Amino acid sequence: MSEWKKICLVTDIPVLGSRRVARANGVDVAVFRNDQDGVFALLDRCPHKGGPLSQGIVFGTSVACPLHNWTIGLADGCARAPDEGCTPKFSVKVTDGSVFLDSEELASHAIDLLAPVAGPGQKTAITSEAWVDLDQQHQCQHGA
Repeated sequence: MSEWKKICLVTDIPVLGSRRVARANGVDVAVFRNDQDGVFALLDRCPHKGGPLSQGIVFGTSVACPLHNWTIGLADGCARAPDEGCTPKFSVKVTDGSVFLDSEELASHAIDLLAPVAGPGQKTAITSEAWVDLDQQHQCQHGA
C-alpha cells in the first residue's frame, strides 16, 4: 500500500499554473492545477529538449512547454501529435483540499534522468553537487 506525502493545498497551486516539488535525487516534480481544479504531477522536464514544464502554460488537461511549445498531456505525460515522447507521470491524490504524492514514487521514479541547464557553457547536472562541462569533455574526446 502506498504511503502518501502531503505536498500542499490545492489552493496553493495557481489556477492554470504549477508548483515544483524538489526531490533529494533526480529532477523536480511539477504539480499542475487546471481550471477545473484537476491536479496532475509530471517530471519537470519536457521529453523534447528538457524544458521546465512547470514554467509552461496550462490549458485544459495539457501544458505547453515554454521552450518549443510542445503540448504535453497532464494525465499521461505524453506529447501530442505530431510530436512524440513522454515525460514520467506521478500518482496524485487529493483529499479534503490537500494534494498528496506517492512517497515511494518521489524517492525512486525517474531519478536517473538528468536536469538540463540552459545558457553558455553547455553544462548538464550530474548531481546537485557535481557538474560536467560538455564543451570541455567534447574537446578532450575529439581533440578539438
